[in-house]
Amino acid sequence: MGNGLNQFNYTAIILSSLSIILLAGFLLTRITKVAKLPNVTGYILAGVLIGPYILKLIPYELVENMGFISDIALAFIAFSVGRFFKKEIFYETGLGVIAITLLESLLAGALITVFMHYVFHLNWDFSLLLGAIATATAPASTIVTIRQYHARGDFVNILLQVVAFDDAVCLIVFSIAIAIINTGANVSVSAIAQPIIQNIGALAIGFLSGFTLSKLVTPTRSEDNRLILTVSFLLGIAGLCAAVDISPLLSSMLFGAVYINMTKDKGLYKQIDRFTPPILSIFFVVSGMNLDLASLGASGLIGASYFFIRIVGKYLGAYIGCVMTKSPKSISRFLGLALIPQAGVSIGLAFLGKRVLPPNTGNMLLTIILSSSVLYELIGPACAKLALIYSGSIKRERLIAAGEKKTNN
Repeated sequence: MGNGLNQFNYTAIILSSLSIILLAGFLLTRITKVAKLPNVTGYILAGVLIGPYILKLIPYELVENMGFISDIALAFIAFSVGRFFKKEIFYETGLGVIAITLLESLLAGALITVFMHYVFHLNWDFSLLLGAIATATAPASTIVTIRQYHARGDFVNILLQVVAFDDAVCLIVFSIAIAIINTGANVSVSAIAQPIIQNIGALAIGFLSGFTLSKLVTPTRSEDNRLILTVSFLLGIAGLCAAVDISPLLSSMLFGAVYINMTKDKGLYKQIDRFTPPILSIFFVVSGMNLDLASLGASGLIGASYFFIRIVGKYLGAYIGCVMTKSPKSISRFLGLALIPQAGVSIGLAFLGKRVLPPNTGNMLLTIILSSSVLYELIGPACAKLALIYSGSIKRERLIAAGEKKTNN
């Protein structure tokens, strides 16, 4: 009886918590909508509010055990990003996008690394890891903002490709940084090669998944079965990547890219888009719940410097890259503004980085990334929205439909 009661209580806690998470996210978006802020901001605020540090509606132990939500959400997000990697679009922007991505990601990482070491006199291990994590940009909030306002155009195509490649650069840079730290002065080729080989294996899985799904999803297949098959593949990819402690982003992104190029089937992505809102809502609310407000002051000037220097690096890198590739001014002026959000991948990498640093330094790394990620996610969606508006990617009609711009009537 005791075991049954405990099991019932545990099940009740989980289900009630999920209900509270979704309801809180919905209610806070009603408030942020009045303030003309994207939904993502409301989700993050909801997490901070109901989390274990303010209202304590969600048990801390449950928050700690919800890391798998991040893997699932990132897999779905990356699959959706994959649809924008059509061959014809990539042929037009491919080399330019790679150049822009390298400049905006590596400049941000280099500025953080140098500043932390030479200004704050922090050791190279900490500075390298923080700089490597700084290269990442969170695709989730950008995707949600684009969906919310149905943004379209060249700016959106380039932005989505940059965000996708951005995480690829981050994973490679972080893997090299970890290898350098683990091996000290004698950098082992095998230590650097292992995570790269693992990610190549993940890409192979993504390619095979896209090829297989394109053969299984026939015109006669029902919508229910199309959804079941796609979700099954995405969960499988996320599980295999988690088994070797790598992000499902690259694999899931290639999965989506291969499928769209082999089938031209946009309908499946629309179906997935209708399926994912609760998953994304939970993901962002949980991100907000991870913030210990007391930790905001713990990192002090170091955390504040990381927050602002990364923004400067992202914007300057994107601007220089766009100028070098002769991109239109509507892109060069506003692309960096849309690259501010950081969560998901960066939080996961911070947990990995904590393992190779001394306890105090590792905790400081995690505190900086968690607190800054929430702040980035609070201002990032609003900045992305402004970039989409000023670049002409969001039409006036969409703002009116969203209730954010009154007509003259």
